[in-house]
Amino acid sequence: MVVNKRANSDEAYILNICDEILNLKGLRQHRFDFLRGDTGTKLPVDIYYPTLKLVIEYREKQHSEEVKFFDKRITASGISRGEQRKRYDEFRRTVIPQNGLDLIEFDYSEFGHTKGKRLLRNRVEDEKIIRRILGKYIN
Repeated sequence: MVVNKRANSDEAYILNICDEILNLKGLRQHRFDFLRGDTGTKLPVDIYYPTLKLVIEYREKQHSEEVKFFDKRITASGISRGEQRKRYDEFRRTVIPQNGLDLIEFDYSEFGHTKGKRLLRNRVEDEKIIRRILGKYIN
């Protein structure tokens, strides 16, 4: 039996709460034609809510600090994976709004977390934070 590790990830936990608060099922790992990487591949976004014109990204620790084993690998673009991630994060911040969509980024540091930067998953507190940030999208 294969278990989907992403289903139990901190990202999935946060996005599931977003789905519940918004009372919508967002499109996970959605790819837009206008959002392409260095090699022309469509880049995924964590979740997209078409009716709200809203993209949400969850930023785990690798988006703000080096993860030695993974970030040193050289990509097809000829740069390290860590550098590529930084560029693509900035690219999303620029291009998504240019295409008429709102972008919200949740960072792990906004929530209670362990020394290892994993979420503590205090559902009540986490939901308060998410509700505050998603305020204008909640009916």
